[in-house]
Amino acid sequence: MPRTFTVSDSIVVHVRPDEVFRQVADPARMGEWSPENLGATVHGDVGETRVGTVFDGRNKRGAFRWTTRCTVTAVEADRLFRFRVHAIGVRRPRVPGPIATWEYRFEPVPGGTRVTETWTDDRRSWPDFVAGAFDRVATRGHTFADFQRGNIRTTLRNLKKALEPAPDTA
Repeated sequence: MPRTFTVSDSIVVHVRPDEVFRQVADPARMGEWSPENLGATVHGDVGETRVGTVFDGRNKRGAFRWTTRCTVTAVEADRLFRFRVHAIGVRRPRVPGPIATWEYRFEPVPGGTRVTETWTDDRRSWPDFVAGAFDRVATRGHTFADFQRGNIRTTLRNLKKALEPAPDTA
């Protein structure tokens, strides 16, 4: 069976697109929603994220922890935030190579924003059997596509819960 290189999911968040975009386009905040990411350290000027911004993401899966080097590749205010993961390591991202691209799209809908999160496997040069074997070890039996499908679902649900105003309890 051929590898699945891209998976995505969407959710409607009852918050304006500019507010959702502002939160998601800050790499340091991702750890608040992601089941694997613990946040990020932005290199250079800390401020508005723009194309070329470099950050190191801290991640965990079970007891295993690692760091990735990422570069922002697209920013369209209130519409799009994308970055590619291009190095990995335990404490510091020392091993370079194409790993993945993450994209977030923000679409205004009545009463809020449709947020679409997409993961793309950038390990195109890996033979399918090597990627499959690695994936099953790294994800405890899953392909990365199936594993990331679950992570995306969890991230979007957590984002919605964190950003939407609490219902009145009066």
